[in-house]
Amino acid sequence: MTTGSHETTSTRPPALRLERGSVHDEACPSFQGAVELVGRRWTGAILFAASRGARRFGEYRAVIAGISDRLLAQRLKELEAEGLIARSVIPSTPVQVRYELAPDGQALIAALQPLAQWSARRLRRVG
Repeated sequence: MTTGSHETTSTRPPALRLERGSVHDEACPSFQGAVELVGRRWTGAILFAASRGARRFGEYRAVIAGISDRLLAQRLKELEAEGLIARSVIPSTPVQVRYELAPDGQALIAALQPLAQWSARRLRRVG
C-alpha cells in the first residue's frame, strides 16, 4: 500500500471512457429520451413515410400497414408536439390538413440513416 498517493479509481473500464457528449457520458441523459421517442410503436414508420413524401392523413394510413386511425392521429400529434412533424391547415372546402417533416425531423432522419444502413447489413448477414 502506498501512503500519500491520491489515486482515483473508476468503476468504469478505461475502454468505456469516451469523449464528452457520447452515449456513455452521464451528462447526456437526453439520449435515453431520444431513443424512447424514436422507439415508440409506429414512430419510425411515420417518420419514414414523411421522409418519402406522405403529406395527408390518408397517405400515411395507406403506406403504414396495420396502423389504426386513432394511433396514427395520436402519434402525429406527439411528433408535432416534439417539433419533428409540422402540421398545416389549408382553409378550403373541405379543410385540408397536411403534415411534413419539420427541420428537427429532417435532422433526425439524417441521424437515423446510419442505423438503417446497419440494420440492412445485419439483416443480410443474419437472415
